[in-house]
Amino acid sequence: MAQSVSLQSSTSAPRLLFGFIAGFVATLIFHQIGLLVLHSLGITPGMPYNMSPVSPFGVPQFISLSFWGGVWGIVFVLVEPWLARSPGGYWVGAIIYGAIFPTLVAWFVVLPLKGLPAGNGFHFPGILVGPIVNGLWGLGTALFLSWMPGSAAHAV
Repeated sequence: MAQSVSLQSSTSAPRLLFGFIAGFVATLIFHQIGLLVLHSLGITPGMPYNMSPVSPFGVPQFISLSFWGGVWGIVFVLVEPWLARSPGGYWVGAIIYGAIFPTLVAWFVVLPLKGLPAGNGFHFPGILVGPIVNGLWGLGTALFLSWMPGSAAHAV
């Protein structure tokens, strides 16, 4: 019964807006702190809260990433009812969703559009960065969404 309630609430405009906000904030906190830890461990040269301007509007890179985190947050809300039914439950499903889907789009759509090789050449240990920071983003987005009534997290 609780899952059908979350299916209905997951498509409401306020819930989708909250999904954007949750994804945006999860990028600022979970994704970027994950990047900081990986940088500190020497796994990536990427720095968190990168202020380099990004085309076409010249906003700092971390703001652009946060915007796209918000867009992925909307998608998260749409798939959230199924995350509760995933192996391992809602929280594991959220991490897996974050680790897989945004990472695959970045590797096979975004990077080639920027003229870079798919997956940045799939070099180790760099290949771990996307799944780790995006998995943390998924966890953060799920956490923020769980604070809102109607979350699939309440169904578990």
